[in-house]
Amino acid sequence: MKANIDYIRKIKNPFLLMMTLFLCLCSCEDLLEPETPLGQIEQAYVFSDENTATAAVTSMYGKLRDQGFISGGPSGSGYIFGLYADEIDYYWLPGFPVEAVYLHQILPSNSTIQGVWELPYSVIYSANAILEGLESTNELSNEIKNQLRGEALFVRGLSHFYLVNIFGDVPYVTTSDYTENSTVSRLSINEVYDNIVADLLESKSLLGNNFLSAERVRPNSYVVSALLARIYLYRENWSKAEIESSNIINNSSLFSLESDLNKVFLKESTSTIWQFKPQFEGENTSDGEIYIFSDGPPPFSALNPDLVQEMDDNDLRKLNWIGRVSTDTETWYFPFKYKENYFTSTSVEYSKVFRLAEQYLIRAEARAMLGDITGAKQDINIIRNRAGLQNTQTESIDELKNEIIKERRFELFTEHGHRWFDIRRTGKANEVLGPIKSGWKNTNILLPIPESELIMNPNLKPQNPGY
Repeated sequence: MKANIDYIRKIKNPFLLMMTLFLCLCSCEDLLEPETPLGQIEQAYVFSDENTATAAVTSMYGKLRDQGFISGGPSGSGYIFGLYADEIDYYWLPGFPVEAVYLHQILPSNSTIQGVWELPYSVIYSANAILEGLESTNELSNEIKNQLRGEALFVRGLSHFYLVNIFGDVPYVTTSDYTENSTVSRLSINEVYDNIVADLLESKSLLGNNFLSAERVRPNSYVVSALLARIYLYRENWSKAEIESSNIINNSSLFSLESDLNKVFLKESTSTIWQFKPQFEGENTSDGEIYIFSDGPPPFSALNPDLVQEMDDNDLRKLNWIGRVSTDTETWYFPFKYKENYFTSTSVEYSKVFRLAEQYLIRAEARAMLGDITGAKQDINIIRNRAGLQNTQTESIDELKNEIIKERRFELFTEHGHRWFDIRRTGKANEVLGPIKSGWKNTNILLPIPESELIMNPNLKPQNPGY
């Protein structure tokens, strides 16, 4: 620990210092006390007024943006599972818990994995407290109650979606009662998904089709459709995946692909389905802060060079979305989807959670699995052509599916864990990671339930295999 402190004293870059302190705190597990529960919401006050009730809901998005599992920062699934899969290489000091994630040497006591478990459940607690507050109040209009209920149900479903894909069987928590939650048991993957879909279908029925603001920072029914399309794809319900993705794609009045790749991650992008607004004007995204570097070697991480080399040299995504830093002897690459890593006079980039390109790729895969090769090729070619590539020449369903997974890798890299979830759900994790990760085991398709959680609540046992 002393060596780390000495290193910290030499750091001048403000963000580098912030990141260093974050990682050091995560590494000193003996210094961390159990996270205290979120403060109890004063329901009588919060839910007696539209403004305070709305603030309770939007505070969930602030938490997701700043430290949640869909944050663009070091606690987010894009960074953690980029390291876990084959997208990002680790360059930081040895011994941090996140290095164990990269090396596949995870123990149930790993503090990074503790955060991966705790952050979604913390957001779920907030969602449940909001749902209970809305149920108990008579002072809000039905229109407002339906809007806020729809948003809370969406967040609860989204949070459980990440948990079930990371840990497998998990509790589906529907109350803010700590006594009840302290003894909750895990449900099967199928049961968790049934609950997620039920929450999302109700959410979709409550939310309107219009965005509440031009900035698309609060969910509407199309945002729910985007998550449902992904869920149906993962569950191999191809017909429903096609229906939900088409629901979004066919609405050209709201959504259209940006022809200029450098506009995709701007706050005004027409391909945005849902995004996070920075807390302060002039801030941009955590994604830009954590990934962009200007000197080598990289301070924290860099893109796996195999990802870059496997992209066609004419691929505009390679030219526009990947940055490079070179010395006389070596070159490193970094994600350059977000161009800003410091304050600007006004915020120009918002962190994208759902965007239109994913829906085309979802529909392409669903159509391929339904035997609609022509429709699948049309969808994948839209993504390829925008990237400056020729139409795909593949004809068989198996070849087309592999082509779609490859396009997902090049289109969605470092975004919210897509690559890890793709190789996991398609059964390719062992094939992809076995040769490049010395610590890889077949049981690594699931992360361990944190040791502290099993101690506090034995009903969560047994531990996932391999740990």
